[in-house]
Amino acid sequence: MTILVTGANGTVGRQVVEQLVKRGADVRALVRDPAKANFPAGVSVVQGDLLDPDSVRAAVQGVSTMFLLNAVAPDEFTQALIALNVARQAGVKHVVYLSVIHSDRYVNVPHFAGKFGVERMIEQLGFSATILRPAYFMGNDLTIKDVVVNYGVYPMPIGSKGLAMIDARDIGEIAAIELVRRNASSAALPLERFNLVGPDTLTGAGVAAIWSEVLGRPIAHGGDDTAAFEQNLRNFMPGWMAYDMRLMSERFLSDGMVPEAGDVERLTKLLGRPLRSYRDFASETAAV
Repeated sequence: MTILVTGANGTVGRQVVEQLVKRGADVRALVRDPAKANFPAGVSVVQGDLLDPDSVRAAVQGVSTMFLLNAVAPDEFTQALIALNVARQAGVKHVVYLSVIHSDRYVNVPHFAGKFGVERMIEQLGFSATILRPAYFMGNDLTIKDVVVNYGVYPMPIGSKGLAMIDARDIGEIAAIELVRRNASSAALPLERFNLVGPDTLTGAGVAAIWSEVLGRPIAHGGDDTAAFEQNLRNFMPGWMAYDMRLMSERFLSDGMVPEAGDVERLTKLLGRPLRSYRDFASETAAV
């Protein structure tokens, strides 16, 4: 049966598609712009928008399992509810949803609260589902590589509680494993939640130390001024999103993104290999 991947042109979505193809799955990729689609041979590409119920209806025809990914957007919650309602009406049995770690705790952060609402809907609709809750994406730090390399500062206000950063490639592979497992089951499987974390829980000073080692020169942590962080983000994203990111960073400072006992071991067993480390990410990024 066919597996539908939403958000397939994004960083995680592409990883999911590629990992599913490696596992011999019948994959359908939902994208807004097919001209930007560049997937492995055999992937069926459909154009659609999660705010357009008719395009979602067309995309889910003959689909048994759906990977639901919503980018951070003002209407993210509405997109997810439309997709889930339409999928249920079309007979989709299984869902793997990309949520976020601590969605139930960061209740004042808009995109966290929205994702937790989606989790509750998945439960109430009775899908056979896996809810993936990733921590901070290592790849987020690609946006500040030039600051690190050219100015000797790691500028992200991530605090001292610690974030269990994860590589998007690991997210994509874990998602694909769960999609294939659920898709192969003719019966509904119990709902499960996975915290998706990396092997290390890192502080701002700890990340700066890694960059210092990788680059061979001192890199300082720029501190935890969340107001300045918001103002800087406003230079290249809408105000509502910059404020959302500020609220998230303030929860980094107060709560962190710390794994629960057994999270790393569970993911390592699922993958059959170690999780990628931030040091690996920094070394690869510096080499590029």
